[in-house]
Amino acid sequence: MKNRVVVATYNVHRCIGTDGKHQPERVASVLSEVAADVIGLQEISTRSGAPADVDQLATLAMTTGMHATAGPTLFLKRGHTGNALLSRWPIRAVRQIDLTISRREPRGAIDAHLDFGAGGLRVIVTHLGLRPGERSRQISRLLEALEHGEIGAPTVILADANEWRSLATLRRQLQHFGFRSLPTFPSALPILALDLVLVRPAAALHSVSVHRTPLARRASDHLPLRAVLDLGRREAHA
Repeated sequence: MKNRVVVATYNVHRCIGTDGKHQPERVASVLSEVAADVIGLQEISTRSGAPADVDQLATLAMTTGMHATAGPTLFLKRGHTGNALLSRWPIRAVRQIDLTISRREPRGAIDAHLDFGAGGLRVIVTHLGLRPGERSRQISRLLEALEHGEIGAPTVILADANEWRSLATLRRQLQHFGFRSLPTFPSALPILALDLVLVRPAAALHSVSVHRTPLARRASDHLPLRAVLDLGRREAHA
């Protein structure tokens, strides 16, 4: 289908699995299983020095053959951790949105425009904070940022929303987006819908599913959330 796009969001937990092993190649195998065109990643790391240099995004990009861009949020002496985007289509433009709230862990979002179709596809990748008030303010910043740039393009938000209790506040703030929540955490026995795919226009969201395989249950403490979009539906151009 020409206008069919498969997207996914996946917190890779620094590529450390539930068995405690650091294996970026295993995460790459999970991404191959998911077979998405666009993937938002959270908690992906780069470090240098002993015992070895590690560039997880470079490994995943090389293994999948996808275009990649990083959005580091937490900088350490020997590296950084944050968000990342993988895309089968060229990434035309990227900006970083600062979502950090004072005295809280640094947070941010990747705002990217992909070379897809006539009008492109706008993709936001983010990892929200741990407190409800923090998340609410971060969503407000995202909505403000969405009023600039490629306004007419379909927009996808790929997020670890960190919402442990109720999605009611997020639904009110993001009422013009289509999304359905499914449990993705913890990967061994998922009961919390922490990860979200949100789409505007809402009619473009065709289906949502959790990628549950034995490999995915071991590769990270989150499971990938996968969504199929139909950007060709008449309602999707409203």
